[in-house]
Amino acid sequence: MAMTMSTTEHGVSLTVLLAYTGGETLRWQRYLAAQPAAVLDEPMGEGRLATLRGLLVHIFAVELRYAQRLSDEPVASYESLPQGSLDEIFDIARRAREKLDRYLASATEADLARVLTFETLTAGTQRATARKVVAHALIHGIRHWAQISTVLRQRGYPKQWFHDLLLSDAME
Repeated sequence: MAMTMSTTEHGVSLTVLLAYTGGETLRWQRYLAAQPAAVLDEPMGEGRLATLRGLLVHIFAVELRYAQRLSDEPVASYESLPQGSLDEIFDIARRAREKLDRYLASATEADLARVLTFETLTAGTQRATARKVVAHALIHGIRHWAQISTVLRQRGYPKQWFHDLLLSDAME
């Protein structure tokens, strides 16, 4: 059953969600930098997502490409994104976050209600409001970070921090 929310309903703002996921991304960057470089080659899935490196690029590519769409900028090709060092990969996240932050800082209700039509890499042509696109970009990352957290824990990597919103600095 589809549920719609009006803008007057209570909820967590996109800005808060951006702050929470931004904090998590920075913590992940520090955590992964403290691990052996081979962590980037840990198996994670199939195809582009076969390794942690590929999954990180995927997370940040989604954020960057949607931020570019929201800002009416040319959308970077997936293949053009750096996939080398940890710093290069996390620089994609930094660029995406800057764009999303700028977009949300000036977006009006009309901007967030604007419907975008775009091509995805796996699901074809999609239509969604700008609000839904921002929410998707951020929630998409949360889902994959949970996957990464579980796989690394199962493979014996050091314990991580508590990833819960409740225990984060967001909304303080």
